[in-house]
Amino acid sequence: MISSQNIVSYLEKYGCEVALAEDGVTFGDTFRAFVQPLRYKNKMYLEGTRTRIGYADQSYYLYVGPAHVDVTALPRGAVLQMGEGQFYFSHCEAVRLSDETVYMWAILRALVKEA
Repeated sequence: MISSQNIVSYLEKYGCEVALAEDGVTFGDTFRAFVQPLRYKNKMYLEGTRTRIGYADQSYYLYVGPAHVDVTALPRGAVLQMGEGQFYFSHCEAVRLSDETVYMWAILRALVKEA
């Protein structure tokens, strides 16, 4: 049976090192999670959108993380850092099997800082 322990072992083996900043600035301890671009059937997202002031990145990313890091309870300004990239949470859910939260699932957007 799938459990949160199984998921954590996969994350530890194959996941990326990430960190969370609940306040959007101060990052806590690192942990491992899967972060990957969402792939669309029609490939329209590859071009992005050109606007009068430049390129608008409309990329979405899938986050799968450990159950003990409750991303559903994060405040609105929380930021996830992976390498040099930073992301904000667009939607978060806890994935449950029976009475156990097995992992956390979220949709991320790239955080674009103003120069």
